[in-house]
Amino acid sequence: MVKYIWQNPFWPKFSWDSNEIIMALSKAKKAQGQIVGDTQFLNLDDQADILVEESFATSAIEGESLDRNSIRSSVAKRLGLPTAGLPEIKKNSDGVVAILVDATLNHSGPLTDQRLFGWQAALFPTGFSGINKINVGKWRSGKTPMEVVSGPMGREKVHYVAPPSAQVKKEMTNFLKWWNSPPGDLDGLIRAAIAHFWFVTIHPFDDGNGRIARALTDMALAQDEKTSKRLYSLSSQIMKEKKIYYDILESTQKGKGDITGWLKWFLEMFLRSVDNSKILVEKSLFIGNFYAHYSETSFNVRQKKVIKKLLEQLPNDFNGGLTNQKYVNMTKVSSETAKRDIKDLVDKKILTRNEAGGRSTSYRLNRDLSNERKNR
Repeated sequence: MVKYIWQNPFWPKFSWDSNEIIMALSKAKKAQGQIVGDTQFLNLDDQADILVEESFATSAIEGESLDRNSIRSSVAKRLGLPTAGLPEIKKNSDGVVAILVDATLNHSGPLTDQRLFGWQAALFPTGFSGINKINVGKWRSGKTPMEVVSGPMGREKVHYVAPPSAQVKKEMTNFLKWWNSPPGDLDGLIRAAIAHFWFVTIHPFDDGNGRIARALTDMALAQDEKTSKRLYSLSSQIMKEKKIYYDILESTQKGKGDITGWLKWFLEMFLRSVDNSKILVEKSLFIGNFYAHYSETSFNVRQKKVIKKLLEQLPNDFNGGLTNQKYVNMTKVSSETAKRDIKDLVDKKILTRNEAGGRSTSYRLNRDLSNERKNR
C-alpha cells in the first residue's frame, strides 16, 4: 500500500540535499535580482499583460479556459487602467484576478485562514464547481477521501490521497504558523517552493487548491522581492511543463520527506519563467528609449500610428516587413503619400530598408538607437 509523505512520523518536516540544488538556486537568484532591477522599465500596461497571462494560465492548468478579454477587463478595473471598449467582467475571471492582485499588491499582510477562505470563495461565487455543490469559504469536511485522480470513470488512476478532512484544521494551523514566522535563514525562493508543495499536499479545500497554491507562491516571491509589481508569469511556465509539474509533485508526495527533486525542478522552472519575461522587459525598455531618443522629432499623425504598431509588434517585425501597401492600408492614404511618409521615416533613422528591393521593397524598425542622433 502506498504511503504518502503526510503519513510519515516526521511530517511536516522537509529535508533536501543543498549540494544538489546549489547551482540551480544560484542561477535563479541571479536572474531574480536582474528582473527586480528591471522593474523600473515595466509600465502598468506591461504588468497588466503579465497579470492577464497569469490569470489565464493558472486556470488553464486546472482545465478551465477563461475568456482573455474578460480577464483583461477585470485587470484593467483593478489596476485603474482604461476600460473603454472592453467587454463585461465575468465572475469566474474576476475571482482569479482578485486573488492574484491581492496576493501581490498586499503581499506584506499576514496570511490567515479567513484570507484563504476569501480567496477560495472568490473562485466559486455560485458555491458550485461545475455541477457539484462544494464547501466554499471553509476547509473541506466529510469522510470521503480527497483524491487526485485522472482517467475515465471506472478506470480512474489515483495519483494522490490527501490527509483526512478531520486533520485539515491542524495541518493548516501548522502551515500558517510557519508561513507567518518562517525560519530566518530560509531563502525566499526555497520558501516559495516549500509553501507551494506543502499547501497542495494538505489540499485543504474541496476545490481550487492548485490555483490558491500558485497564488501563495506569487505572494511568497513578492515578499522575497519586496515589490508589488508582477514581474513574470510563473503559471505560464508551469502550464508549459504541466506533465512534469504533476509528475514531480506525485513522486515527492509519495516520498519520505526529501524534497530535493521538487526544489531543483521549481528553481529551474522559475529561471525559465524569468528568462521568458526578459523579452517583455527588453521590449518595454526599447520603447521607453525610443520615445526618449526621438522626443524632439516631429511626426505626422499617420507616422505616429505606424510607429506605434511597429513598436507593439516587438520583438518581431511585420511579416514580410513594412511595405508601401501596408502603410496605405493602415493609414488610408494614397500610395504617393505613403512613399513620402516612409522616406521621411527612413531619413529620420526610424526605419531601415530590408535587403530585397523592387516590388519587394520593405522596411523594418531601426533597433539601434545608440548610434542615432536626435532630429531637432
